[in-house]
Amino acid sequence: MKYYLIAGEASGDLHASNLMAALKEEDPEAEFRFYGGDKMAAVGGTMVKHYRELAYMGFIPVLLHLPTILKNMKRCKADIAQWKPDVVILVDYPGFNLDIAKYVHAEGICKVFYYISPKIWAWKEYRIKNIRRDVDELFSILPFEVQWFKERNYNIHYVGNPCVDAVEGFRKALADKGTPTTTQQQIAIVAGSRKQEIKDNLRMMLQAAATYKDYKLVIAGAPNIDAAYYQRYIPKGIEAELRFGETYQIVSESVAALVTSGTATLETAILGTPQVVCYATPVGKFISWLRKRILKVKFISLVNLVADREIVQELVADRMTHENMVKYLGDILPGGAGRQQMLDDYAEMNRILGPSGASKRAAQEMKRLLEHT
Repeated sequence: MKYYLIAGEASGDLHASNLMAALKEEDPEAEFRFYGGDKMAAVGGTMVKHYRELAYMGFIPVLLHLPTILKNMKRCKADIAQWKPDVVILVDYPGFNLDIAKYVHAEGICKVFYYISPKIWAWKEYRIKNIRRDVDELFSILPFEVQWFKERNYNIHYVGNPCVDAVEGFRKALADKGTPTTTQQQIAIVAGSRKQEIKDNLRMMLQAAATYKDYKLVIAGAPNIDAAYYQRYIPKGIEAELRFGETYQIVSESVAALVTSGTATLETAILGTPQVVCYATPVGKFISWLRKRILKVKFISLVNLVADREIVQELVADRMTHENMVKYLGDILPGGAGRQQMLDDYAEMNRILGPSGASKRAAQEMKRLLEHT
């Protein structure tokens, strides 16, 4: 079969690549064409466009790059129509992907599957109408989404969480090399995968972590951001090592982490490293006020959302102050009052997520559905 996949950022590239590998096992004749990244390219197929040309975040960056975004969208639609796949598999990235779903459905080109569903339970709930109309099957990686969608008359497939697979794969690779991870006297800084996130968060994260002078600071660099950009936001007088392509290694060998909200918070929890979630924004007080009125959920970190209770501290908008970051980081460092409780809570969260094998289960279900339509 012919599979057309669209992933718009680093985490989507990772999870889409694992799905592609699983699809190849289920369907040896699988052909792939995609908007994605280097990890997807390593599996095979034809890359039409790299996600670094798609990953714009926030109202102003999107507005400034709107001509490029629209051009990429137009090209994607034309490419799908010309290639005529058996299915289009959309991976997260709803602003772009829901428009593609609308087009593919309206033109009757092929089936539309959505892997890693849009987080419309947090905001933009009205998008459920578009999903009902344009998406044939939705595959969830968050267990609480099943009930949410069911209550809105749309049944979805929970296949498990691919972050569990990714971490398990990382640990297996280390074991195969005979180099198990050992904890170092260091704090991991994971400041996001987009330039705006790094700009807003990195400096404050480093300043807070540098308070604990016994620890080395290591920044996990995002694959689509160059080193020079990071250097802009490393304060003078603070020493921090910047490493790329080693996020799991850095986090797993650190005693604690400061992590910008996103998939990384869940990965950090699965890796078993205590963390504080940090997400600074311009005009923090206004954003906090707005958040209470727009967001439909109590938490922003996936760790707390999966557990449906507060496991990790969320320092968002006006809560992200130097004092708060220092305090809550101290609580989870070795000897800290909250460290063991967080580790115990991680175990419960992992139980809720379920076992590894999400990519394989998703691939099996996708192939079954395609063969019976």
